[in-house]
Amino acid sequence: MRNYSLKEAQLNLGQLIAEAQEGETIIISDEQDHVVQIVPIKKTKKARQAGSARGLIQMSEDFDEYM
Repeated sequence: MRNYSLKEAQLNLGQLIAEAQEGETIIISDEQDHVVQIVPIKKTKKARQAGSARGLIQMSEDFDEYM
């Protein structure tokens, strides 16, 4: 986690965004208080679709036979 003053953040916004995209948490503060936190957005996974692996898996005829 890195802390920057408001003035530093205004001058280096592009750099701060690049750092956040790499996983760094950025805190921007005014003179006394934390004002903003920049964090990367987590990518969402694609929704699963039934039947998408059809034809990729094969089972033997006796897969459910007892030993």
